[in-house]
Amino acid sequence: MDHPGLSESGPPVRMGRRAVTPLWHIGGMCRSIKTLFNFEPPATDEEVDAAALQYVRKLSGSTKPSKANEEAFDKAVAAVAEATRELLAALVTTAPPKDREEEAEKARARAAERFGTA
Repeated sequence: MDHPGLSESGPPVRMGRRAVTPLWHIGGMCRSIKTLFNFEPPATDEEVDAAALQYVRKLSGSTKPSKANEEAFDKAVAAVAEATRELLAALVTTAPPKDREEEAEKARARAAERFGTA
């Protein structure tokens, strides 16, 4: 496995003092961070910035940094946003672009089924 701290199967195990979480246990991406690649129209700067903010919030465990950490937090958000833009510009696919409205409707249907809302 290329990523220390993750294993492909089985219960969590210890690696030295660190617990190793199996990949099947992680359960997927943070629900607040949306897929941005291969949509028509393409992801906006606002969407990229929002995804970067959510990512840094998740990693830091903080929705709003303290004054002491504000500069580092803002720098991290900007760096993640820039890396995201570079990644989106470099990715290629042969799949047709996904329709935003169609994908949003699918998400609403999944939410209704999951949470029992209409």
